[in-house]
Amino acid sequence: MFPALETQLNQETHRLPDPYEDFMYRHLQYYGYFKAQRGSLSNSATYQHIQKNNPQYLLNGSLGEKDDLIPDTLQKEKLLYSHMLSSPRLRSRQLLYDELDEVNPRLREPRELFSILSTKRPLQAPRWPTECEVIKENIHHIEWAPPQLEYLYQPTGNEKVPEIVGEKKGTVVYQLDSVPTEGSYFTSSRVGGKRGIIKQLAVTLQGPEDNTLLFESRFESGNLQKAVRVDTYEYELTLRTDLYTNKHTQWFYFRVQNTRKDPTYRFTIVNLLKSKSLYTVGMKPLLYSQLDADTRNIGWRREGNEIKYYKNNTDDGQQPFYCLTWTIQFPYDQDTCFFAHFYPYTYTDLQCYLLSVANNPIQSQFCKLRTLCRSLAGNTVYLLTITNPSQTPQEAAAKKAVVLSARVHPGESNGSWVMKGFLDFILSNSPDARLLRDIFVFKVLPMLNPDGVIVGNYRCSLAGRDLNRHYKTILKESFPCIWYTRNMIKRLLEEREVLLYCDFHGHSRKNNIFLYGCNNNNHKYWLHERVFPLMLSKNAPDKFSFHSCNFKVQKCKEGTGRVVMWRMGILNSYTMESTFGGSTLGSKKGTHFTTEDLKSLGYHVCDTLLDLCDPDQTKFTQCLAELKELLRQKIHKKFNELGRDKDLEGSWSNISLSDIESSTSGSDSSLSDGLPVHLANIADELNQKKKMLQRKKKKSLQTRKQRNEQYQRKNLMRKLKLTEDTATNFSRRDKDTRLDSSMVTLILPKNKERIQTNFNRRDKDTPLDPSMTTLILPKNKEKMQ
Repeated sequence: MFPALETQLNQETHRLPDPYEDFMYRHLQYYGYFKAQRGSLSNSATYQHIQKNNPQYLLNGSLGEKDDLIPDTLQKEKLLYSHMLSSPRLRSRQLLYDELDEVNPRLREPRELFSILSTKRPLQAPRWPTECEVIKENIHHIEWAPPQLEYLYQPTGNEKVPEIVGEKKGTVVYQLDSVPTEGSYFTSSRVGGKRGIIKQLAVTLQGPEDNTLLFESRFESGNLQKAVRVDTYEYELTLRTDLYTNKHTQWFYFRVQNTRKDPTYRFTIVNLLKSKSLYTVGMKPLLYSQLDADTRNIGWRREGNEIKYYKNNTDDGQQPFYCLTWTIQFPYDQDTCFFAHFYPYTYTDLQCYLLSVANNPIQSQFCKLRTLCRSLAGNTVYLLTITNPSQTPQEAAAKKAVVLSARVHPGESNGSWVMKGFLDFILSNSPDARLLRDIFVFKVLPMLNPDGVIVGNYRCSLAGRDLNRHYKTILKESFPCIWYTRNMIKRLLEEREVLLYCDFHGHSRKNNIFLYGCNNNNHKYWLHERVFPLMLSKNAPDKFSFHSCNFKVQKCKEGTGRVVMWRMGILNSYTMESTFGGSTLGSKKGTHFTTEDLKSLGYHVCDTLLDLCDPDQTKFTQCLAELKELLRQKIHKKFNELGRDKDLEGSWSNISLSDIESSTSGSDSSLSDGLPVHLANIADELNQKKKMLQRKKKKSLQTRKQRNEQYQRKNLMRKLKLTEDTATNFSRRDKDTRLDSSMVTLILPKNKERIQTNFNRRDKDTPLDPSMTTLILPKNKEKMQ
């Protein structure tokens, strides 16, 4: 069965000695310490060891004649194969063996492109831009759900609107130095951020009676640029814009220390950019008390009174700012507290979760952790492949795929909590989870923009651009996370059908949870893209609002994930928007969403997938019929608003759905579209140089006609110049010379007054030389023509 292999083994064994012996022979001989001939190596112990372990030696020498001792050819070949695998020089590193080192090897898992999580070493530390200072403390919060509903704030109309004082009348108690803003761009990163000693930015307390709050935000996902004390218990706060931009101030997350229990504090954020916010309809900020967490196991909770969102009256000639003000009483003296726009979920939190999955002996069998790519700063973008092992290749190829992603916008941490709920369920031992793993291949990207999450951005990556506008990009080096995601899905589509793509986001202006999808133009699958959202609204009626869903594809959203994946052929392509606020539906009406609410939605996504793929299509058919009726009512309402009559019993299904849909409001991410910051600067410089070159460079002539016209113009200009020179010479001649006044009218109008004045100074008795006429007429002749 292996004659060629047997011959090759025989030849290689006699030709190649032990590598170490060969090296030492050459080494010692080179330096003059070894004078023996190479043939003496055959007597060495190492060489004899090789010969004795040679399969050919075992077959022929040690076992006697092969025909006598091993009559079975198959048995001899199996023995040869086993010794080939056990040979140190021939044994493949791609094969795994059981504890007994049997001859039934398994293929080793493919190596990672980059190092991933391992129990043998600590977590990969986040990499920061080298301009950012980072404190050495590890910030960690417990996960906790309040036992009671947290109701939205009910505005009274009497909330105070504090006047913005600023640092001219206040005292700066905290301010970041050297924050990268517009005009600069990302160049390098390192673990721990900026080199050198970390400065103490907070003020120094003058004694135990000093009640000044100590602020800090130089930790993972933190965002606060400046704090100004304008009264004893009143502070004005300025948020940091997304790095390398001057936009997107929405996410805040900072720490305060040296608190007092009894006084009422007021905080006012003075540089928010959105004109509308959920704070106007009762959303409260989040508070975390370290003492409560340590003593009572209480985590993040909604707090705040006298909440007001209003326009900043300070006009500096730039874009208008808006303010958020609220009052609060801290629960303890000398406490360490945190404020946040929403429940934080950091890059380190994700790594801890993935580490627990990788170390779980059961989950690691059907959940493979891979590295998709590295971000601009060098942080790992993780890719999870979740599916049960298939029995046959045909069964594996028949599985459809589902692609889920989150945190392309780093300040929308609600996406991470929905993703965590999904992973908790799909990795569980539930019968429904096992069934989903049997029929689907899940590709999960839990954090697409780790750089933005780490530095505390709200919307952008370190390229200074919104990644959710660049899914069509060809700039792999500038937008690696998006480029590799699209490439991975493109390859996945070549292998199998992708049933669903969904990108988890957060929404700052609308309550509830809803989806943005894409209207399908194929009449065969008409309204099919709306079935999944309708089913999800039935499975989570107190959280998900189908009426808030929108399926219009706008031109400004062509670069988003859902539109690009839809154009690549994924019918069910969605953006899931989870509110920062709460619910207006069912039993949870008027309450804030907690992390448990968001995680439960991840479970409902799995439940709805089972409904969508149920072999019994009763639910699917019922949803389609309901969708047609809802659409008929919507079209009827739309035509009534326009004052037009429409026969809805006819071909109403041919009406363009985009005409009756409103635009997807609430997103200003198109402001971050365009080239990356560093390329935009280069492009501006190139455009300026190009304009300068175009000014210097003469326009090339394309035709003979153009060349003739240019020659005639030059010739006329020379004659005109000669005419002016001749006229000047005439003025210097005898003053008795006189120019006929009728000739003046033949001169160009713009020169008429000047030349007539010169001629009037001459003597009026001498007529003009007739040759002058021929020098003046050609120019004027062309003018008259």
